[in-house]
Amino acid sequence: MSHHMLDIAPRDVSAAALGLVLDAPAPTPLVSEQLTDSAAGILTLGVLGASHVVTAVSGEHMLTEQVSCDALDAGGRLLPDREDRGGYSFRSRAITVRRDELARRAEELRDAASSGPGWLCAGFPGDGDALTVLTGTAESGEWYWRTWHLYPHADSGVIVETESRWRP
Repeated sequence: MSHHMLDIAPRDVSAAALGLVLDAPAPTPLVSEQLTDSAAGILTLGVLGASHVVTAVSGEHMLTEQVSCDALDAGGRLLPDREDRGGYSFRSRAITVRRDELARRAEELRDAASSGPGWLCAGFPGDGDALTVLTGTAESGEWYWRTWHLYPHADSGVIVETESRWRP
């Protein structure tokens, strides 16, 4: 588990501005967590300014996934509900919740991130529930990862969840 309280202003402040770009050069994360598996290779989970970058390497194969507001400028597109291509699968959803529900989910994610290895949790200044959380695991030579991006507002909040699988 890796939990960080970042002392920077978040760059991504709106779930609606998020995009997805694949196989672009990975920006340098603010914090990262590296997972290794003898069959699947190396998975690096990284937090950007309230968004994420994941790099998966297996043998000579490599995949990068960036979900951020900068993804569009890097050649990506607005965050799709799904993306499938040769061994890679991506799903996302954004849900608007009441503020108390966002706080409850933030607490659940902080607790989950404290429960064991394979987690990266980063908080941002201004609101304790502004989080980016990632977790990853290898299964049968395949990488699987999930992310949560929490955007709190006065009376509500938006949670963007993503789920990805990659088999080189």
